[in-house]
Amino acid sequence: MTVKTQQLCPLCHSHEIARFFQDKRREYLRCQICKLIFVPIQFHVTSKAEKAEYDLHQNSPEDMGYRKFLSRLMEPMNHRVAAGSRGLDFGSGPGPTLNLMFQEAGHSMEIYDPIYANDKTILNQPYDFVTATEVVEHFRKPASDLDQLWSLVKPGGILGLMTKLAIDRDAFSRWHYKDDCTHISFYSRDTFTWVANHWKAKLSLIGNDVILFSRPKPSA
Repeated sequence: MTVKTQQLCPLCHSHEIARFFQDKRREYLRCQICKLIFVPIQFHVTSKAEKAEYDLHQNSPEDMGYRKFLSRLMEPMNHRVAAGSRGLDFGSGPGPTLNLMFQEAGHSMEIYDPIYANDKTILNQPYDFVTATEVVEHFRKPASDLDQLWSLVKPGGILGLMTKLAIDRDAFSRWHYKDDCTHISFYSRDTFTWVANHWKAKLSLIGNDVILFSRPKPSA
């Protein structure tokens, strides 16, 4: 049932919001237009608590399991970008690894993270490809945050995301992904289709958690 709320959809800014699910800790709303599932702002954790959660992550370039996980995004992107391309890993975290994997494949890659590598000059230039792995589910303002990522992609370039995709309410009720207190924006195939249409981008969905957006080259 659609509910009246002063909070607009944080992605498409629609008023058409419906209650989707509630557990003991917080509630989840879903936009009826772009299908984003999101946690209302009053349930967001503080920035301090968010950083404390990230500090628990033990990812590192030496962890072969972590490299295998990242390869689900890295390999399809590596096949699509030209040799020697220049990229950016947005939200690289406390143990940057994906940038090293792309460097080993012959590309150059900068890193940016609002907590661990907060050099905003990195965001003042476009890139052949941009990645964000396990990042977009943390976005408090997905409209502006996603648009920022897209603005960093050159014409003909690719934006690659990794995030688990929501399915339906029954699956959501049993979904471990929602139980992370820092996960506040949940996307489905329908949501990313809306985003691709909004950007006039080509969308490729690979497996259960890899999303690629290709920016068209300008017409000759």
